[in-house]
Amino acid sequence: MTETTVAQAPPIVAEGVERTFHGPTGNEIHVLRGLDLTVARGETIAVVGPSGSGKSTLLHILGGLDLPTAGRVTLGGRRLGALADAELAELRNRFVGFVFQFHHLLRDFTALENVMMPLWVAGVAEDPATERARSLLDQVGLGERLHHRPSRLSGGEQQRVAVARALAAEPPVLLADEPSGNLDIDTSERLHEALFELVRSHGTALVVVTHNPSLARRTDRILSLEGGILRPVDRVGLRDLRD
Repeated sequence: MTETTVAQAPPIVAEGVERTFHGPTGNEIHVLRGLDLTVARGETIAVVGPSGSGKSTLLHILGGLDLPTAGRVTLGGRRLGALADAELAELRNRFVGFVFQFHHLLRDFTALENVMMPLWVAGVAEDPATERARSLLDQVGLGERLHHRPSRLSGGEQQRVAVARALAAEPPVLLADEPSGNLDIDTSERLHEALFELVRSHGTALVVVTHNPSLARRTDRILSLEGGILRPVDRVGLRDLRD
């Protein structure tokens, strides 16, 4: 598949996706059941639903961290199940950024170095990598904290570094799993502002799993995962999403 074809394809297409796990007694647990989802370029989508409904499993499958039991997922027109491990890892590193509830920053590296890490892995030279990381940290309001290690940053600042790091290599897709789940209301709102400013300024597609109705309402589409199926949610009637 040519680079032009990849650029023109929807960032994510999931078709008939199923995911089954086996319980301790050998029983089958059907988490996802024939699920379909197309994510357009630059589109933002929130996935809500009760705890244990499979939201994180879905995110892992969309990002190639897990493969479905049945169905297919394509990233930029490339079918994940047809790729060798090395090809899948290369596509995932180039095409998808991840932000999780816990920032997973490298504690012995500064904020700047943490954001530069994906660029080093991609082979980007030191000067452009530094410039890119500085720009992203400026955009999330941390231009004065470049040389602070994670232990000297607040929880919200650490998550903003994680968002900048996830977008360092300019992936077409950002997948976020409860990115503000550990933060208080005011800190969450600052993180949401930074997140959406970045994805919209860079045209990045976003799929975010959240229990936070304020975050969900910022997206173009809200989908509820229940019974292994995605269904649209009316944002006007959206209330507290916590169990």
